[in-house]
Amino acid sequence: MGENVRGRAVLVTGAARGIGWAIAKRFAAAGDRVAILDKVPAGAAGDLVAGLDGSGHAVVEADLLDAEAVQAAVDSAAGQLSGLDVLVNNAGIFVAHPITEVDYATWQKHWQATLGVNLIGAANVTWCAVDHMKAQARGGRIVNVSSRGAFRGEPEVPAYGASKAAVNSLTQSLAIALAPYRIAVSAVAPGFVATDMTTDWLKPPGGDEIRAQSPFGRVAEPAEIAAGVFYLASAEAEWASGTILDLNGASYLRT
Repeated sequence: MGENVRGRAVLVTGAARGIGWAIAKRFAAAGDRVAILDKVPAGAAGDLVAGLDGSGHAVVEADLLDAEAVQAAVDSAAGQLSGLDVLVNNAGIFVAHPITEVDYATWQKHWQATLGVNLIGAANVTWCAVDHMKAQARGGRIVNVSSRGAFRGEPEVPAYGASKAAVNSLTQSLAIALAPYRIAVSAVAPGFVATDMTTDWLKPPGGDEIRAQSPFGRVAEPAEIAAGVFYLASAEAEWASGTILDLNGASYLRT
């Protein structure tokens, strides 16, 4: 998949803030055209586009729990960007629901919402994006944002850990299924990242314990995750299809 002079057409979900915003900025800085798919506050779309380097960017809105809205948003993004070369499935929710501390109704609510966004939403966005990519001789790249929690477990947010383990399986299944179309599929698995979603988790004293999990004594910055995503989306990374790239500062090691 070569990068043309106009740059690639890149769709990033959950990109109005946090890791997704860092990813969108990384691609835009390289001259790519970026579509942000998110639930965007009224009047914020223009500010998001204005915050990206270059031109030709777009914002499309959808609730990932709404399959029809997802399809309309992806089709709109492909139309505005004149195709789709890269999809980054970044959108996700992370809400505490320890099994011994929530009631049954709350337990069900968090499982349904978390799997609905993190797994089924990502799967639906992917289907819709592939519908555009598979017709292109140049192929494409899909990069999923997984988590360290898929491997080490998430006792406070078990639905999140389970959803990300499933995203890893989806990544590897589609890496095989889509290779004949020159579409490479991979994932990054971050540990804790300093974003607005993790602000409360990173407050002392619990945050000090989280930072101590890494021998670097800190958590990741969003730009560090974006760098890994950018590599996996590159022309040179076709042979990395099926990869799940750990980005956790040696806070969890696996073989």
